[in-house]
Amino acid sequence: MGEWTDYWAIEDAKVRKKLPLYKIIAPAKPEEMTPAAKWPKRQDFLEWSRSHGDASSSRYSLLDQINLGNVIGLEVAWVYRSGDGKGNIQANPIVVGGMLITPTPGKRVVGLDAATGKERWSFRTPKGEQPAFRGMVYWEGSDKHEGRILFTAGKTLYALRPTDGKVLFARQAIEVRAAGAIYKNVLVLAGFQKDAFGFDVRTGEKLWTFHTIPEKGEFGHETWDKPENGANCWGGMSLDAGRGIAFVSTGSPKPNFIGNTHRGRNLFANSVIAINALTGKRLWHFQEIRHDIWDLDIPCAPNLVTVTRNDRKIDAVAQVTKMGNTLLLDRTSGKPLFPFRLKRAPTSPTPGEVTWPYQPAPELPEPFIRQVFTLEDIPDHSLEARAHVLKKIDGVRFGFYQTHGPGMPIVMLPGTHGGAEWTGACFDPESELLYVSATELPSIVNITRNYNSTVNEAQLPSTPGRKVYETFCITCHGPNRQGVGVAPSIVGLSSRLKDQDVRDLIPKGRGSMPPLPVLDKKQTDDLVEYLFDRDRTYPKPQKRPQRPSYAFGGFPKLYDHEGYPGIKPPWGILAAIDLNSGRLAWKIPYGEYEELSARGIPLTGTRNFGGPLVTKGGLVFCSGTADNKIRAFDKATGRELWSARLPFVGSAPPTTYAINGRQYIVVPATGNVRVTPSKGDAWVAFALPRK
Repeated sequence: MGEWTDYWAIEDAKVRKKLPLYKIIAPAKPEEMTPAAKWPKRQDFLEWSRSHGDASSSRYSLLDQINLGNVIGLEVAWVYRSGDGKGNIQANPIVVGGMLITPTPGKRVVGLDAATGKERWSFRTPKGEQPAFRGMVYWEGSDKHEGRILFTAGKTLYALRPTDGKVLFARQAIEVRAAGAIYKNVLVLAGFQKDAFGFDVRTGEKLWTFHTIPEKGEFGHETWDKPENGANCWGGMSLDAGRGIAFVSTGSPKPNFIGNTHRGRNLFANSVIAINALTGKRLWHFQEIRHDIWDLDIPCAPNLVTVTRNDRKIDAVAQVTKMGNTLLLDRTSGKPLFPFRLKRAPTSPTPGEVTWPYQPAPELPEPFIRQVFTLEDIPDHSLEARAHVLKKIDGVRFGFYQTHGPGMPIVMLPGTHGGAEWTGACFDPESELLYVSATELPSIVNITRNYNSTVNEAQLPSTPGRKVYETFCITCHGPNRQGVGVAPSIVGLSSRLKDQDVRDLIPKGRGSMPPLPVLDKKQTDDLVEYLFDRDRTYPKPQKRPQRPSYAFGGFPKLYDHEGYPGIKPPWGILAAIDLNSGRLAWKIPYGEYEELSARGIPLTGTRNFGGPLVTKGGLVFCSGTADNKIRAFDKATGRELWSARLPFVGSAPPTTYAINGRQYIVVPATGNVRVTPSKGDAWVAFALPRK
């Protein structure tokens, strides 16, 4: 952008409307599609040596001892309680050499006897970071190096011996959320802050870095006028071990909801990126949302799939998204297998914002959730619910990729926790169906002008409230209250909340904000005075800054008067997508609010963060719902066949394996505060009765 750019200008909606309504990205031609290779190996589908099953993130198992005919007989085989705290463990356990390995709420990694659930060994991170946040991977070793489990905790990469938990190495690395994947001697990890990396699986030495926000001279650098943060991988990655290609999904640019400081298309945010696993070189990328100002990350691992086209088997990548889309891309070129439609999008009323003119509106594969909030979605199961939601959305705008502005909030559907989440999808190679669980919950998005953006608050005279802030809040919200990472800015809080709102919030917490019950009344009073800018005087700015500054109002959701989602059901769904036709094979409400069923309200589905598993036995297993249940469904029809209540909400996808001829289904049940307030420390294994 040149010096002539007016960073305070407002987009011209009339100019935008002159553009064609739709644009189409042409699909790959039949001769361009990648013929299926003989990978993964059959053994990969019988073992569970990586979180999500195998390198392809299929969460598919060839085990069929538990099947359509006998699943009703499943019973609890064992329960493990870690006893070291309570928390939301989001790692799908792995099984190596008869040992089930998982992180715990107490920041340990434990090895359990997979047949009995008895703890055999324990490793605690020396610095107290959470290990294996969303999983781990096993490397079988070589002639000179023994097999090992690999995961990160904080910025340290650990290699543990699976038989006893002994540390084989601990090397400085990067912060990671998702399980890595291995090609030859290279462990590929995707960074939680940004970038992807290759490490030597034998020594932990860093081999290469791929910049997800391109640096000067790199492809895509020109798509940002001022590169900031984001384009990070917090959900997942996969790897084609036959071709040596790593596939990384990325999040939105940061800060959330505000794009005037990083104008442009913003590659490689909101993208699937194919990377040479040996060299770190980009092979191709496909971007879903351009210049994302809605926090609509691609939140989960891509699924490596094989589909049928013109009677030929084709290797592809299937990526489910927060928007409820399924990106179906050729494995080696990244070209879509269906025409990918883009629709003209609205302009922004925010001074300095420049939106991208087109956003995704694909027809195939069919979206698996609603994508636009309308007046038809307002709940009508009670007059009170309808009146409450109507009041909440009074004066609020909504529509296809509707844009927000200062004091101009929008209702966004799917919301920030809607659509696919980090748990992602699973794939059945027999039927070529993709299964995904999802939430339908609107968010209300609002931003405010930040009039003190040029002031460094650390240089102002300190106040009692500032001291409380520096002790308890600065790590997440930053020295100038503008937010760090996913933590929202709390500048201009008085325009969004009242004093009592903050006083209620401090001891209880909300979302990712932890409760602060340790604050006494004086500390709370001082902090409120500081947050509402009443305990100090700001110097007058000398001149207008080059760009306006904005703060976003966190992640509020739209609820009715009882705390249920502020839309008509379903509020949670489980769907099967036929990747050959692009059509939904079936879709059902997923989860139950039993108190609503008792009132005669039909099944609504619930908010859920569990993620499905599919087996050759004809079954889909899934948990994560507000009723604390794990369920089994007929994978062909979606008919529920079995359920069992867990001690707490299932917090990660199930794992399946066989020990001594007996098949087990194990699910972490440690709770999820996004679903219910209860947190726990349980792992529950199910199996058929012994004969």
